[in-house]
Amino acid sequence: MASQRVVLILLLLVVAVRSLTSKPLQKRVTLDSRHLRRRDVDPTALYTEHNISVPIDYFHNDTLYEPHSNGTFPLRYWFDASYYKDGGPVIVLQSGETAGTDRLPFLQKGLLHQLAQATNGIGVILEHRYYGTSFPTPDLSTENLRFLTTDQALADMAYFAQNVVFEGLENRNLTAPETAYFGYGGSYAGAFVAFLRVLYPDVYYGAISSSGVTEAIWDFWRYYEPVREYGPPDCISKQTKLINVVDNILRNNTKYTSQLKSAFGLEGLTYDDDFAQVLSTPIGGWQGRNWDPEVNDPSFYEYCSNITSPTLVNNSTANATTTVHQILLAGGYSDSICTLTIPMLNFINYIKKNFVTPVLESDEDRTLDQAYSTHNTTFYSLDDLSQGWRSWPYQYCTQWGYLQTGSGVPPNELPLVSRLLTLEYNSLICRYAFNITTPPDTDAINKYGGFNISYPRLAIVDGEQDPWRGASPHSVQAPNEGNRTSTTEEPFLLIEGGVHHWDENGLFPNETTATLPPEPVKEVQAQEVEFVKAWLQEFKEGKP
Repeated sequence: MASQRVVLILLLLVVAVRSLTSKPLQKRVTLDSRHLRRRDVDPTALYTEHNISVPIDYFHNDTLYEPHSNGTFPLRYWFDASYYKDGGPVIVLQSGETAGTDRLPFLQKGLLHQLAQATNGIGVILEHRYYGTSFPTPDLSTENLRFLTTDQALADMAYFAQNVVFEGLENRNLTAPETAYFGYGGSYAGAFVAFLRVLYPDVYYGAISSSGVTEAIWDFWRYYEPVREYGPPDCISKQTKLINVVDNILRNNTKYTSQLKSAFGLEGLTYDDDFAQVLSTPIGGWQGRNWDPEVNDPSFYEYCSNITSPTLVNNSTANATTTVHQILLAGGYSDSICTLTIPMLNFINYIKKNFVTPVLESDEDRTLDQAYSTHNTTFYSLDDLSQGWRSWPYQYCTQWGYLQTGSGVPPNELPLVSRLLTLEYNSLICRYAFNITTPPDTDAINKYGGFNISYPRLAIVDGEQDPWRGASPHSVQAPNEGNRTSTTEEPFLLIEGGVHHWDENGLFPNETTATLPPEPVKEVQAQEVEFVKAWLQEFKEGKP
């Protein structure tokens, strides 16, 4: 019950962080097992989890963290030293707002693996405090979440580099600044390592910020604008009109609301904004598109193919034709009944198949409100350590924002999601879960540079079609976006056709084809390898 509701909340409000199933750790493979065919082995069997004891509270002069703590907690990490040779760097991938186990495949393939191999370095996955098993407190109550800030987590990553001792390499000093440390992260973690480079330049010699959301924004209605710009035109046209029909009824012709909900099989949803949220969800599949077939989410194009089909996807929905005609009339589209009837019928079919039937036919005894309502205060009161969903909402409620609204879209444009998705609605989780009723302190994030963040040996890499591009230095709202030149010192790269941190993924050699990875991804990854090698050479030459 809780898990499906949380997935919807995070899909609409955040970054679409994909949660993979964590498998139990098995016996560690030693450093000498470098010739193991890794593609045949689950990464949790290859890499032992380690923990480093780090301070709970680094900032005893800041009243934000009162009452302060002198305690420590175990911060989890994994590493691969298969390619390590003397003089090689340590490359730390910050796992961000998910368990570190979700990032373990990048030790096997992808950019982290490529960089470690090319530089004779050590690849590391470092878990973020308050995710996975790296909890500083006994529960996730609002009071105990006070140590969950970006500043505290940044200090963790710096502390790690200055104090870690890698198992099997105890006879070497592999701490910063004696050893070159480079950071990498995608999305929130991308912004995180950008800030890390600015705040701790003597600890991390360089960093790659991939799809880094360096500008914190409270009302991030522009999240859907890349979908509008780059999505299939017919799909975008149909989507905006169908959502407008829904909004016209829910906002202006409410006597048809019950009929509208019943048509979609969602009459069991009490609140209109919850209903609007469910209907707005499928278009959010855009972010899940990936060039790597193993992680690609096909749902966006599956949905588009439904609402743009010239014929009924499910013939049984023809029985609702008269109802759909009434809905289109009530929604202000009397002149489009011929062109929107089939799209609306297919829209109804898609929602019933993917959102209604899975709830009603599941083994769990739950209602649609229990599955999809954002107004369930009982659920939000849960705060034991098993409620890991609380961590990222606490961060965006207190510092980051990124509420993806339909209400923020200018009045002269039809939004891709319902205008009932307002700041008030999307921030209900802030009020119910944490008793937060004011906007987040985005200045605490934007003080590091926001759109204009720039620093020597800080690479900015983004996807051309990424819905998060609007919060990155490649945003069209960024004052200097069109004036920045990519150099080895400060790479500024845009992956043609790319979506969310596409450079992070990779394939095993036997999986590559003539078109995989795509040429734009290969080109950017090759550039990343070359400029990191150049940075390492500068480190060895003593360049500050």
